[in-house]
Amino acid sequence: MTRLSLLALALLAPPAAAGPGKYNKVLAPGDPAPAWADLEGTDGKKHALADLKDKDVVVVVFTCNSCPVAKDYEDRIITFVKDHCGKDSKVALVAINVNTGKDDALPAMRKRAAEKFNFPYLYDPTQEVARKYGALFTPEFFVLGKDRKVVYTGAMDDRPPPNGPKVDYLVAAVRAALAGTRPETAETAAAAGCKIKFDPKKDD
Repeated sequence: MTRLSLLALALLAPPAAAGPGKYNKVLAPGDPAPAWADLEGTDGKKHALADLKDKDVVVVVFTCNSCPVAKDYEDRIITFVKDHCGKDSKVALVAINVNTGKDDALPAMRKRAAEKFNFPYLYDPTQEVARKYGALFTPEFFVLGKDRKVVYTGAMDDRPPPNGPKVDYLVAAVRAALAGTRPETAETAAAAGCKIKFDPKKDD
């Protein structure tokens, strides 16, 4: 086969997936974000990623009730939503819990959400959404662009509470996504939180 033929085949071949990232072993910036559907929220409604089609940027955070670090980050998440996810904003944030223990089950989630949350809090007892995103810790953040490709994966910022952050990775990634550009930091390690409690039977 001539060099010209090889070049033509290379140009016609579909682009390769971005593949695993530096920290996330499933997704990397540039990968299509896995969709979800029919996840029950603490509001009693079923939710899907497609419901947010009018939003240019979607932030997905895997969190839970029982992790102390996840709890510590709740106020920062609430503030982020107040600052960036208003009624007319093109940004939305959705929290997903996949832990299945009593403290993380839907009744406990409803109680927690009623106390303070200003964002959708969804439950996935199948744990499939977290697996498809490669999420391992709580809290762990993903920023999705208008084309629903991954723009950022990792921690919300560089210093967990009670310390004040010096670098706000999430805000920078959202601003970049709104501008249609890539953030300077597109992936970090997740916050030093708790490991998601995956069902070992599903790992067989």
